Amino acid sequence: MKDHNPLAATMNRELASGAPQLLAMLSERGKAIYFPHKGILGQTAEAKGVGINATIGTAFENDGSPLTLECLESMVNVPSEAFLYAPSFGLPKLREEWGRLLETKNPGLRGKRFSKPVVTAALTHALSVAGYLFVDPGDEILIPDLYWDNYELVFGETYGAGFRFYNTFKDGGFDVEAFARALGEGAPGKRIVLLNFPNNPTGYTPTEEEYRALIAAIREAAEAGSRVVVILDDAYFGLVYEEGIARESLFSSLADLHPNVLGVKLDGATKEDYVWGFRVGFITFGSAGAADSHLKVLEDKAAGAVRGTISNAPCLSQAILLEAYTDPAYAAQKEAKYQILAERVHEIKAVLRAHPEYADSFDVMPFNSGYFMCVRPKGVDLEALRKELISGYGTGVIVLVGLVRLAFSAVPTAKIGELFSNIDAAIRKLRG
Repeated sequence: MKDHNPLAATMNRELASGAPQLLAMLSERGKAIYFPHKGILGQTAEAKGVGINATIGTAFENDGSPLTLECLESMVNVPSEAFLYAPSFGLPKLREEWGRLLETKNPGLRGKRFSKPVVTAALTHALSVAGYLFVDPGDEILIPDLYWDNYELVFGETYGAGFRFYNTFKDGGFDVEAFARALGEGAPGKRIVLLNFPNNPTGYTPTEEEYRALIAAIREAAEAGSRVVVILDDAYFGLVYEEGIARESLFSSLADLHPNVLGVKLDGATKEDYVWGFRVGFITFGSAGAADSHLKVLEDKAAGAVRGTISNAPCLSQAILLEAYTDPAYAAQKEAKYQILAERVHEIKAVLRAHPEYADSFDVMPFNSGYFMCVRPKGVDLEALRKELISGYGTGVIVLVGLVRLAFSAVPTAKIGELFSNIDAAIRKLRG
C-alpha cells in the first residue's frame, strides 16, 4: 500500500494520539483522504482580500462583481456571490445555521459535542461520503431486511460492502431483539450499522421505548469491545405523525454514548424542506471519544471526499436555503406543509378502519412517519398486480420483495380512499 499523503498522515496521527478507536473505524480510503489546505484552495484562501487576485478559476466583472448572465441573475433573489463556487465544506453560514437547527430539532443534543455539518450534494452523496470514509471492500453493513434499494448501489457496488440483514418487524413494532442479536454476534470488532428512520420503504419510526432499546443494544456492543460506526439516514427526519413515536434522531444519544461509538448523521433539506432538486445534504459526526480536534479531522476528511468527487455542493441551492432558514415565515410555512402530510396519514387510518374487508386482500405493515407505507398483498403475483393497477385502474405503485410501497406523500388527500379501493379491487380481480 502506498504511503499516505503527509496531510493525511498528520490527520491520522491526531486521531491515533487521542482517539485511536476512531482511526480504527476509518476505511483505507478514509485513512488516505485529506483536505488539501495547502493546495489551490489553501493558496486561494490566503490571497483573499488582496488587490489583484489571480488565484481561483472563476470570472469577475471589471468592477469586481461576479461575471454572470443577467437573464440568470434576474431569476433568483440572492446575492450574485451565489453563482460562485461554494467551499468543499459548504457555505460557512449555512453550516452554522444547520448546526443550530440540529439542536433546535433535537434538544437532547444541547450541551453535547458534535462536529460542524459538512455540506454534501444531498443525502445520497452523504451516504457515499460515509461509505468512502468507513467502508472497505468485504465489510458487512448491518441493515434491516426492509431497506432502500439504493443502498446496494452506494455501499455494495461502489464500495464493495456486503450486507447482514435482520428481521424488521415483530408484533407490530421494530424488532429490536433481532437487531441486538445481529449486532452482538461474533467476536468484538468493527461494526457498521445503517439505520434509516423514518424508514424507506415502510414509513416506520421506533417508539420511544424502542429508541431506548436500540441505544442500549449499541452501548452493549461498544462495552463488549466492538467499535461501532452508526450511519443514520435521517432523510425524512421530523415527519412523525403519531404520539409515542421518537421525535429526536438517534444521533442525540449516540453523540456521547460511548468512546467506541461514532454517530454519523446524514440529513438534508431534500425531504425536510421539500426541495428535492436543490441537492443539499449534510454529514455530521459525534462520539464520546472525540475531542474538538478529532471531530475537525473527520470534517476535513469528509470535505476531502467531497472535494475529490464533486468538488463542492451547489452554491446557489445553499444560498437560497440560508435565506429561507433565516426567514421569519419559515417555521410556520414548514408546519403548514407538514400538516398536509399528517392529514393524509389520518385519512389512510380512517379508510382502513372503515373497510375491514381490505384485510382479505392485503396486510398493512406498521407505519407512522415519513413519505411511505407498505402493504403485503395476498394470493397474487406482485408484478401482475402492479401492471393491473396501471392498466385497469390508472394507479401507480412500487413493487418490492413481497411488498407494495405506497408514496402517500404524492397522493392528494381526496384520492386516498380511491387508492386503497383500487388495490383491493385489483387483487380480487387477479384472484378471480
